Amino acid sequence: MTRPLTLDAEDIRIFSGSSNAALAAEIAHCLGVPLSETKIQRFHNDNLEIQLATSVRSRNVYIIQSLTPPVNEHLMEMLMMLDIARSASAKEVHAVIPYYSFARSDKKNKPRISITARLVADLLTAAGATHVLTMMLHSPQVHGFFSVPTDPLTSRPVFQEFFARQNLSDTIVIAPDIGSAKSAARFAKDLGGLPVAAGNKERLSDTQVVISGIIGNQLHGCTRALIYDDEIATGGTMLELAQLLVREGIREIQLVCTHGLFANNALERLGALPQVTGIVTTDTIYHPPTMLHPKLHIVSVAHVFADAMRKNFLGESIGDLFVFGHGDG
Repeated sequence: MTRPLTLDAEDIRIFSGSSNAALAAEIAHCLGVPLSETKIQRFHNDNLEIQLATSVRSRNVYIIQSLTPPVNEHLMEMLMMLDIARSASAKEVHAVIPYYSFARSDKKNKPRISITARLVADLLTAAGATHVLTMMLHSPQVHGFFSVPTDPLTSRPVFQEFFARQNLSDTIVIAPDIGSAKSAARFAKDLGGLPVAAGNKERLSDTQVVISGIIGNQLHGCTRALIYDDEIATGGTMLELAQLLVREGIREIQLVCTHGLFANNALERLGALPQVTGIVTTDTIYHPPTMLHPKLHIVSVAHVFADAMRKNFLGESIGDLFVFGHGDG
């Protein structure tokens, strides 16, 4: 059978949960497909009731939901929407999760705890997902927790486009720790072969880290730094590393992350450091206007998800969008 060359909007349904409707609308716009209505309400006993307001029978259904706070609420919305689509005879059900927050719970480092990244992956499949599309998982092994085809996308191209307009002379790319050094090295290569180094980090708790020094390329000759990581949650790692770089003579620092959660007033604390001239993140997590900061720059990944969805629908390779396929960790 000959594959179609373009999208047929009649064969696709795109729905959004309540976590990031703005990104969902932009993805749908990039695809030239309308964003279908999702009706969400509560009963008096606090139970959710969700209805997909458009028929999905024999269609490819894409359900877009970032697992942002309140995480468990948004997860429940997604599970219900997946189940609804499957029960309503959708042909395929795609869980599009720009921010998979449970990816940080990827190992058993204490007795009697859950590897929640794997548990949630199982729940998504049980609810009806036939395919998962996400971005920049915290670690490569999380990809293997899913029993359905799963595509973790890279955000590097949008950052490369953003920084292409800047003067990056005397700039070094810094990974917060050895675990993210490979990803930082790929980012540095994309920016024209910048030098790269990593912090020697020890995590004491969810909010406290100690960085004792810089491993790898020395900072000699560099006056600017890009600190590159997958996520900024409370900002403790970024702040500790930025202060260390300032003591080492770095005069300008930009913080770069795919997922900018910025909990516990992280934006204010990071922005208060004079040497931090910019905080660059994507829109995988929705930031209301009241949360914005003068140093914050948000770049959109809507077209990355739209390209992946288009290629998936048309049966084309998405290797150029695939995060770990390019060695990105």
